[in-house]
Amino acid sequence: MRYATALIMKLVVAIIAFAIALDLFFDANITDILSFSLLVTVVSFIIGDLLLLPRIGNWKATVVDFLLVYAAVWIFGSVVLNHYLQIAWGSIIAAIIISASEVFVHRYLLKSDTEKSGRPAQSKRQQLAYSTEFAKDEDATNIKPKKDEE
Repeated sequence: MRYATALIMKLVVAIIAFAIALDLFFDANITDILSFSLLVTVVSFIIGDLLLLPRIGNWKATVVDFLLVYAAVWIFGSVVLNHYLQIAWGSIIAAIIISASEVFVHRYLLKSDTEKSGRPAQSKRQQLAYSTEFAKDEDATNIKPKKDEE
């Protein structure tokens, strides 16, 4: 249920952001606005909220969402709307609006994780486990063959 609420919040904000950003600089129709909103909502939810948010936290995930929205709108907007340089302004405005709302979506998701597990979200972060192996290397010039090999 919490994922459905988060997805609906993200979709509504994306529709508003793209209605402002794309309609301000282009004659974008409702199909363009809805397609950009669905694309950005799904990709941002999977990458930013499900994969990165539990591992790196709210602010870093918000920065990743900003870059993701900016890149997605600029790349697909230049193809769909046929204005390569003007799409930069539309994508930066949309990315700012969506990133501002992502702070609240991330807080909602982290809060619901805390309520569900009973532990703070910080202690649930999955840390990358790196281990180092140490050994003493033998001198390659001073190796004697074993008696079995002779």
